Amino acid sequence: MTTFAPSSSPASAQSAPRPKIHGVLAEFHDPASLLHAAEKVREAGYRWWDCHTPFPVHGLDKAMGIQRTILPLLVFGAGLTGTTVGFILQAFTNATSISVWALVWVTGYPFLISGKPLISLPAFIPVMFELTILLAATSCVGLMLLLNGLPWLSHPLLANKRFLRATDDRFFIVIQSRDPRFFRSRTEDFLKGLGAKAVEAVEA
Repeated sequence: MTTFAPSSSPASAQSAPRPKIHGVLAEFHDPASLLHAAEKVREAGYRWWDCHTPFPVHGLDKAMGIQRTILPLLVFGAGLTGTTVGFILQAFTNATSISVWALVWVTGYPFLISGKPLISLPAFIPVMFELTILLAATSCVGLMLLLNGLPWLSHPLLANKRFLRATDDRFFIVIQSRDPRFFRSRTEDFLKGLGAKAVEAVEA
């Protein structure tokens, strides 16, 4: 008996799921064209987009409209918390009525060294300093990763062969599909009009 392989019909082709799009990638060959394009993308009102360059480009942050991050304020708060905790910890263990009473009950007398006061700020500085640095440093790294949405175990751009030159000699703008103003054909035409040498979609 002869069997025939099922042929693909137009109906089945239309019902096949389309690949999800991460965004549109535009390639530029020099920093000047990238800066110009970044200004136009910002003026067009796009919000979810980014630039990728092989080296820092002066003025790119301004062209993209990037504002100052809240991270320094959060790190300052964490450092101030470390300072406060260090002082309270030493004051409680050296000068509060509970700790002094316990010390008197165990030793029979307050444990004074060289006549120093129970609350001596110069003596507290090393512990306060160390806790300030500890909380500020750890919060800086942790909050930076959190605010950037890191770590990512994989990223759609890393599977794009054209994007591999982002660490060599090419400059890229990526507009993500989750942007409210994103329409694939319209966004591709917009980037081509900015002088991009190549424009292509990046699958998610």
